Amino acid sequence: MIASAHLKGFSAYLKLERSLAGNSVQAYLNDVEKLNQYYLAVDKPLVLKNVKLKDLKDFVSWLNDLGVQANTQARVISGLKAFFSYLMQEEIVSDNPTSLLATPKTTRKLPDTLNIIEINKLIDAIDASTADGMRNKAIIELLYSCGLRVSELSDLKRSNIYPDTEFIKVVGKGTKERLVPIGGTALKLLQIYIEQIRVHLPIKKGQEDFVFLNRFGSRLSRISVFNLIKTLAEKIGLNKNVSPHTLRHSFATHLIEGGADLRAVQEMLGHASITTTEIYTHLDRDYLKSVITQFHPRS
Repeated sequence: MIASAHLKGFSAYLKLERSLAGNSVQAYLNDVEKLNQYYLAVDKPLVLKNVKLKDLKDFVSWLNDLGVQANTQARVISGLKAFFSYLMQEEIVSDNPTSLLATPKTTRKLPDTLNIIEINKLIDAIDASTADGMRNKAIIELLYSCGLRVSELSDLKRSNIYPDTEFIKVVGKGTKERLVPIGGTALKLLQIYIEQIRVHLPIKKGQEDFVFLNRFGSRLSRISVFNLIKTLAEKIGLNKNVSPHTLRHSFATHLIEGGADLRAVQEMLGHASITTTEIYTHLDRDYLKSVITQFHPRS
């Protein structure tokens, strides 16, 4: 077993030196835990300084035999590389067995998106005559209008809303801040929620600056937002795998289909690399066909 002191040190390293958020840190720790599980499964003692490249190749083969997808395997290997890099830095091990560990080839799965009719149906399914309904309407509009991650929505603060300039400041992955334009409809619903609904909530101490609260006055959890969208999708009979990220995908896809510059979309999404944003350049075949028909000289 990996000593808890090593895991605590690794956690601190990820937070302080790599500026990773809590969810990302936990994901890395989960990846390292899978190595623990492998050694338990094969009934071998896990001694970090004795781990060799062959051991890790056998571990990856074990993951493959369990049916773990290539994308997940790649993420686990990335987590182990970070862990052994930390161990090398702290001189806990003298060799890094992950340095020559190959990452399996991965395929990019195109994310599900909603069209504007489906998004309107989601929003129209909300009963805005209730306090929770008005809040939920603002949530869906904000996720779609600004392309926020669910954690960014949950962490959004009142002090980071600039209605005069129609921007919000978002704290993304690695605590990186960015300014995102907010559309008129989303801003209007947000202001109605804050000024007419939120003011009547019994806000708990320490929660005063968070925008979206539950009925008990605490910050709305990520799970609550997931459940909200799943419930709405079922209500309108939407036969798609829908989550808060689906609205983020739709935001980016609709911008690019409308002719938005890829770099601008990258900035609004908060992607560190343009290659991450490029996945949103998938367009339906009818749209591609219409572009060829309209613009190609031989069409």
